[in-house]
Amino acid sequence: MGHGIAQVSAMTGWETRLFDVDEQALGAGMEKVRANLEGGVARGKLTEDEKGYALARLSVTTDLAAAVEGVDVVIEAVPEKLALKQDLLGRVAGVVDPSTLLASNTSSLSITEIADGVEGPERVIGMHFFNPVHIMKLVEVVVGGWTSRDTVERARTLAVEMGKTPIVVKDSPGFASSRLGVALGLEAMRMLQEGVATAEDIDAAMELGYRHPMGPLKLTDLVGLDVRLEIARYLHRELGAEHFRPPAILEQKVEEGKLGKKSGEGFYIWND
Repeated sequence: MGHGIAQVSAMTGWETRLFDVDEQALGAGMEKVRANLEGGVARGKLTEDEKGYALARLSVTTDLAAAVEGVDVVIEAVPEKLALKQDLLGRVAGVVDPSTLLASNTSSLSITEIADGVEGPERVIGMHFFNPVHIMKLVEVVVGGWTSRDTVERARTLAVEMGKTPIVVKDSPGFASSRLGVALGLEAMRMLQEGVATAEDIDAAMELGYRHPMGPLKLTDLVGLDVRLEIARYLHRELGAEHFRPPAILEQKVEEGKLGKKSGEGFYIWND
C-alpha cells in the first residue's frame, strides 16, 4: 500500500518520500511504481512527461528522520499491528512540526488507540486507501477520539486533491468498509469450506450478480490471507460477533504459507 500511496502523491504534484527500513522493499516498491506508470502510458492514461514528472517527485530513503524532515503530511502504511503503528507515529511526532498531519492507512485498528501516547494526538487521523491505490477512488477518513475538526477537513481536502472520494466514519472496529468487506469475505470462505461452490463460482456470483469488480475470494488473495486473518481476529475480539470468527480454511491456509498473490497461492494459483 505504501508504494501506491506514494505514487498517487507524486502524481498529484507533491514532493514525496517513500520510507522503509528494508532497502530491498524500497527497491521493489519503486519497481511497482514504475510498472504502474508505464502501464498508464501504454493505456493512454498518462503521457511520458507525466510519468517522468511523477518519478522526479518521488525519492526513497531508509532514514526516518530524513524521510519526514520538513513534511506537511505523513501517511504510515506499516503492517496491521497496533504497537508498530504507535511506535512509528510516536517517533515521527517527536521530530516533525506540530502542524504536520499524521495519518494511518490502517483498515481496522482503532485510531484512538494508535494516537495514544503520540504527541499532538488531535492531528492523528485514519486515511484508509484501497488497493490498487492508483485506481481505487475511495478513501475512508476515520475520526479518532482526539482528532480535531481541522484535521478532518485537512484529510478530506488531501484525499480530494489526490483524486479520491473521501467518506468520513467514526472510530469503530472495522470502520465501514472493512466491517462489511470482511464479513462478506469470511462468509465466502465458509461457503467454499462447505463445498457450496468453487472459488471461481462464488466470486462470479458477486461480480455478475452484484456488480462487484472483484469477487471476495480473489480480493482476499490480493489483500493477503494473513492480513485478512489478523483483521478477522481483531473484529471477532472487539465486536464479539460470531460471523467474524475466522473460518478453519483461512487459518489453515495461513499456517501453510498460502497467503494469496504475494506467495503465489491462496484461494487461487498466481503466476507472474
